[in-house]
Amino acid sequence: MKWESRVTTLLDIQFPIVQGGLAYLAYSELAAAVSNAGGLGQITAMSLESPEALRTEIQKTRQLTTKPFGVNFAIGQFNDTYPAYLDVAINEQVPVISITGGNPAPLFEQLEKSNSSAKKLVLVAAKRQALKAEQLGADAVIVVGQEGGGHLGRQDVGTFVLIPQVVDAVKIPVIASGGIADGRGLMAAFALGAEGIEMGTRFIAVQECVHATDIYKQALLAGTENDTVVIKRTLGAPARAIKNKWTDKILDLEKNGTDFKTLQPYINRDANKRYIYDGNVNEGFAWAGQAMGLIQDIPTVEELMTRIIKEAESIQKKWM
Repeated sequence: MKWESRVTTLLDIQFPIVQGGLAYLAYSELAAAVSNAGGLGQITAMSLESPEALRTEIQKTRQLTTKPFGVNFAIGQFNDTYPAYLDVAINEQVPVISITGGNPAPLFEQLEKSNSSAKKLVLVAAKRQALKAEQLGADAVIVVGQEGGGHLGRQDVGTFVLIPQVVDAVKIPVIASGGIADGRGLMAAFALGAEGIEMGTRFIAVQECVHATDIYKQALLAGTENDTVVIKRTLGAPARAIKNKWTDKILDLEKNGTDFKTLQPYINRDANKRYIYDGNVNEGFAWAGQAMGLIQDIPTVEELMTRIIKEAESIQKKWM
């Protein structure tokens, strides 16, 4: 089966599979492995301590792969610092820039002023956001349904409803995200009109995601779709995480009308790192989508990608 689509052409990749940004987890080892396996790997920029650390990570990725890769900018909480990071990505001629969690317009302006040829992807969770991203100059949109992990849209719209709406509304390619972990999800996304998929949670439970503790990976393996919960709704920034005592406390605080200052120690990066790096499941939280209910093993990236493509091609043959 030929996997050519506007997404593979745009990103110059073999298979229409994009690795999500994955805060504090998406570094050179994972990004290079995904790109080497035919997809688009990504580094997460704002998880790094400085712009020069991003430069180092980009150069490490280039030592591990000759294939295209991207740098993800989750800009919601970093509006004052991301320009210096973006300058590094521009100077290093990173071929793909993806943007999540904020208004992409200032980044687009910075890219345009620099005459960068980087392809621009924007993560959206609503048709309105997709139309705006297209208007601003996005080359493609990544559309995440409410099944996804990490930050989601404010409306609880699932992938199966959201993807066709966006496909019908925009002219640029659509990449489906949220609840996708295997070849069935890939083919379903294509049936809905998308031309590629993004996976986040599934790419945590792989051997090359070396920064994630085994405790985190085993929680993904053992859990089901019912073992996730959406936090931060009261802040207008809903996000899906593994359900544990820590998220129970967060939800209790939100239920009682707690303000951001009180919530902040429970939802900050340190609390996230205590779980995903240290395995302290009672003193932190970890992002995960409902796709954790589909995860049965912890393969290499190459094994996972090969399996997904074989499964999708098997489905395609049944359709013929």
